[in-house]
Amino acid sequence: MKIQTMLVLMGMLLSNGLIAQEANEIYNKELHYNLKNNSLAIEGYDPVAYFTENRAIEGSLDYQLEENGVFYRFSSETNKKIFLNNPEKYEPQYGGWCAYAMGESGDKVTVNPKTFKIIDGKLYLFYNQFLTNTLKSWNKNEATLKKQADVNWMNTLKL
Repeated sequence: MKIQTMLVLMGMLLSNGLIAQEANEIYNKELHYNLKNNSLAIEGYDPVAYFTENRAIEGSLDYQLEENGVFYRFSSETNKKIFLNNPEKYEPQYGGWCAYAMGESGDKVTVNPKTFKIIDGKLYLFYNQFLTNTLKSWNKNEATLKKQADVNWMNTLKL
């Protein structure tokens, strides 16, 4: 239903050549990124805190910003400024979808923002619910899964 609504909206917007590119960006954002609650990334967790505190910390609406149509929340003004200096460094890989699922099958699976790993300076998030923690499976075969996840993600972006 959500995709159908987006397609109708996109069709209406495409009729006006001035906003066709914006409609395409809206469609791609909804299609590719794991967003909740009005384009909110990482379920509102602070992307910088994963790196500086080595833990998941909930962000605050007081320190929210928008980057390329995606909203991020931070636990402090300092973290918000750090993010603004280099957003690509702090954005989660694979659009915030589960890294294990992206590597295993190319599927977009939701995550538990408290289950993460920093690899080569990049943030990877994982599904962890109902007695299934995909980070454990990822750790058993990280090199192969990461390589395949990179390929699968690039194929996803071509859609």
